[in-house]
Amino acid sequence: MWSQVPPVFGPSGATAHRRFMEWSRQRVWAKLHRLVLDELSSRGELDWSRCAIDSVNMRALKKGT
Repeated sequence: MWSQVPPVFGPSGATAHRRFMEWSRQRVWAKLHRLVLDELSSRGELDWSRCAIDSVNMRALKKGT
């Protein structure tokens, strides 16, 4: 997939992959997501009535029965 990054985007596929992995380890995506949610909330543009929690993101601490 990373080898298919078009040259007009700048970095090589290897560089794009390396940066993606580094940013993922540093939780850049989660921080960016939080910033977007905070901005929308401050504008009153966040509709929590359409919110859902995905079990993939929520660890079951007691592992269920």
